[in-house]
Amino acid sequence: MFVDKARIIIISGKGGDGHISFRREKFVPAGGPDGGDGGDGGSVIFQVDEGLNTLSEFRHRAKYAAQNGEDGKAKRMAGKKGDDLIIKVPEGTVIRDFESGKVITDMSGSNRRFVALKGGKGGNGNQHFATSTMQAPKYAQPGQPSRSLEVQMELKVIADVGLVGYPNVGKSTILSMVSNAKPEIANYHFTTLSPILGVVDLDHEGNSFVMADIPGLIEGAADGKGLGHEFLAHIERCKLLIHVVDAAGSEGRDPLDDIAAINKELARYDIDLTKKRQIIAANKVDLIPADLVGTELDPVVRIEEHFKPLGIPVFRISAATNSGIREMLWYIKGELDKMPKETRIYESEFNPEKDLQAGNDPFTVTYDEENKEYVVEGPRIEKMLGYTNLDTEKGLAFLQRFVEDNGINDRLRELGIHEGDTVRLYGHTFEYYES
Repeated sequence: MFVDKARIIIISGKGGDGHISFRREKFVPAGGPDGGDGGDGGSVIFQVDEGLNTLSEFRHRAKYAAQNGEDGKAKRMAGKKGDDLIIKVPEGTVIRDFESGKVITDMSGSNRRFVALKGGKGGNGNQHFATSTMQAPKYAQPGQPSRSLEVQMELKVIADVGLVGYPNVGKSTILSMVSNAKPEIANYHFTTLSPILGVVDLDHEGNSFVMADIPGLIEGAADGKGLGHEFLAHIERCKLLIHVVDAAGSEGRDPLDDIAAINKELARYDIDLTKKRQIIAANKVDLIPADLVGTELDPVVRIEEHFKPLGIPVFRISAATNSGIREMLWYIKGELDKMPKETRIYESEFNPEKDLQAGNDPFTVTYDEENKEYVVEGPRIEKMLGYTNLDTEKGLAFLQRFVEDNGINDRLRELGIHEGDTVRLYGHTFEYYES
């Protein structure tokens, strides 16, 4: 079954803890600290795999976790770095933060590999905390915690041209005739359950483009009827739409009504047809009675009278006999040559490195009117103070980096702090100054 949406939880690897140990050698009565550093945790990385065309790999598994870093060891031995987790996806996969719906990245164009969550850094062993006044430090730095994020993946196919129209109007037949694609073709609705891409080669001089058979749309598709939303999403990247219609009305529908109904669904889904080039392929003309062809009762003439004044060309074709198709393809190539070459890429709206900072380990920054001081609290602050020796120069330097890297200084500035004001972190107070 075709699957073009998936929801998973990704988890980066935790950084290994720094080690606390001291040299224990014969004839060395006071060996110094030799605790090794923890290894960095593995990162979660999305990577395009050219061999994939659905998201079905993610139907039966909800969590994907990178490996944790190893803890440090004695004798200055560092822990091993955790293995990265590579998640392979089809080209055209848009990855969003599930909670906000914001785009994290679009795996299209030159974006073939994206680090979604970096692994936590390994903590320093106690060897790093020795000073002239503290030669036997009995603490080490914990590794940074892992982070998790629930993401929604949505596949939007990348094609220059999209074939749209009601089911069973001949889209799959056209694609099979003009390209290397081999869609399943049968005389019943929704034979095509997934977009199928094919390369249309017009000659041996590089005149080619990618065409996609978008599964049959129906009225109500924009409301999710049938598989409407999933199918409509694939049209967004197409530069040009070929609206295939059963001109002969062989299933009892009026071709003009078909075109109006499908265009209504496209507009309701927020696909701006005024900005997307569209042509009409009046298919199955071989089934129109010969005595009607060219007369005012010819359904293709009716279509032309309605759409040509709007600047939408109409091609009289027969997928069954291959009539008129080559002329239509060369026209399409000429139109594509006038358009920008770039594929539409969805811009990033959510950066996990920054936007997850407060969510995973929250902190609060408030102003205490009574004591005239700024108060910083939260589990991450408390944890940091538990393993940082603020009586040392290195400890104070680490604290300064911590408050800057975690956005605490930015929050203090938003609240209007000035140099000389007092900041309290649990039992510690500091005078604020701009570095």
